[in-house]
Amino acid sequence: MRRVSQVVPILVRNLVLGLDEPEESLRQRAARRLKVPPEAIRLYAPVHRALDARRTEAIHFVYHVELALHESHSAERARVQRLHSPHVEFLAPRSAAPVRLGRRPLPERPVVIGFGPAGMFAALRLAEQGYCPRVLERGRDVRRRHYDILQRYYREREFDPTSNLLFGEGGAGSYSDGKLYTRVNDPLVRTVLELFYRDGADPHILIDAKPHVGSDKLPTICRHIRERIERHGGQVRFEACVDDFEFNNGHVAALRVNGERVAVGPVILAIGHSARDTIRRLAARGVQIDGKPFQIGVRIEHPQELVDRWQYGSCANCPGLPPSDYHLVAKGAAGSGDLYSFCMCPGGEILPTNESAGEIATNGASRSRRNGPFANAGLVITVTPEQVGGDALAGLAYQERWERLAFEKTGGSYRVPVQRATDFLAGRDSDGTLETSFPLGGQWCAIRAVIPPDVSAALQRGLPLLDARLPGFAGPDAMITAPETRASTPVRITRDPVTRAALGIENLYPAGEGAGYAGGIISAAIDGLKTADRIIGTYAAPR
Repeated sequence: MRRVSQVVPILVRNLVLGLDEPEESLRQRAARRLKVPPEAIRLYAPVHRALDARRTEAIHFVYHVELALHESHSAERARVQRLHSPHVEFLAPRSAAPVRLGRRPLPERPVVIGFGPAGMFAALRLAEQGYCPRVLERGRDVRRRHYDILQRYYREREFDPTSNLLFGEGGAGSYSDGKLYTRVNDPLVRTVLELFYRDGADPHILIDAKPHVGSDKLPTICRHIRERIERHGGQVRFEACVDDFEFNNGHVAALRVNGERVAVGPVILAIGHSARDTIRRLAARGVQIDGKPFQIGVRIEHPQELVDRWQYGSCANCPGLPPSDYHLVAKGAAGSGDLYSFCMCPGGEILPTNESAGEIATNGASRSRRNGPFANAGLVITVTPEQVGGDALAGLAYQERWERLAFEKTGGSYRVPVQRATDFLAGRDSDGTLETSFPLGGQWCAIRAVIPPDVSAALQRGLPLLDARLPGFAGPDAMITAPETRASTPVRITRDPVTRAALGIENLYPAGEGAGYAGGIISAAIDGLKTADRIIGTYAAPR
């Protein structure tokens, strides 16, 4: 993708293209908006693209385009400067912020615990700045992990607690949907997108309003990032489980890794949202951990063609349209709170996201083409620490309770509990042919038996409201699976807002989703980058 870098660029917003119009038409549309001839535009590139489907009879794409005029067309440039259009802006030159290196001697190379998005991007930043980080990941590299998931778990029903959809190279993000959309307003969003693109993601993630990589491409991208870290002197050690922490005078003095004592300097704790054993070990060692609100619910699945008809109407089968998604809220369905959709996966599949044997938990994912026959989304409510017992770790036990119950109700088979939405609302059992994308299969089950009563009540109130908006949402083709327990972590490892270190522990830096400071790939990666920058700004790089 060409970018304007030699001259001050012009940003032209809200250019409209029909579904059958090529992007090459943007030059003419931009020229018309600027009131200059097309040949006056020297370079141009789309920098943002969104689908506008609010009127199904006139669905179109909306682009923002960055461009530069030929230097010889001074009259046209002056004309553009006189436009005073809200859709046209001369952009200030962009410059990278200088890297500020610390001066404190580095006692040991930085250690990063966990190789999900937060740990991966923290390690990448440290490596590229010469800090040669050591990464400790309890799971396996992505190739062996892929075999463990597809062959041992999906086909042989043999769950491996060290190599699954949560633990291993890339963490939970490696086999997630790969959504790179975030509400976080931070310049580092663009940095993360460019790093993903550099290591194999489609260039469209740089312009799409809702960028998406795909669960089929993420593992390879994660491997490329790891290889880049290693080329810069970093070390990634797999099957390296941190068993314990040794604290001394407000510092982490050493880690126990597979029973071996390892002396450490600064430690980034990027353990992900499901390393429950590590969270409990830290709490036992006196690290301050607080409970926080979290989400719990179900995952609902529909035929993708039904979702396309909801959003696109008669244009549902038009070429050029991507598989459709949705975002829904049933206001007040959860009493004082809402029932709302989460992590909607067009053309996707429901995946098992348990980190321990004897549990069932669900999540959603889509491949890069999003061409599967089903769409799925979480339907969740927000739960407070007070609702589940008030103790800082009560949320972890609350999640586990429902995950174990789901496993028991399906006979210990790892098949996911399923019930038709119509049967759930009517309070009757489902029967007949069961179709679900869950790779381990499904089993008819009364969903109320495997979810909290508050979630059941919210679904009973909320599903009819959502069905009124999207007819068939709670119809016979809608399959409810459960439980959805990993939408967010119920704990936060408290850290100083300035130093980013855990309270009272100067060299322990909690980061990412598992520490309670992120809610997806992009926000976790940004938190990892900022934590790495804090270490870089504190310690001198090793010579």
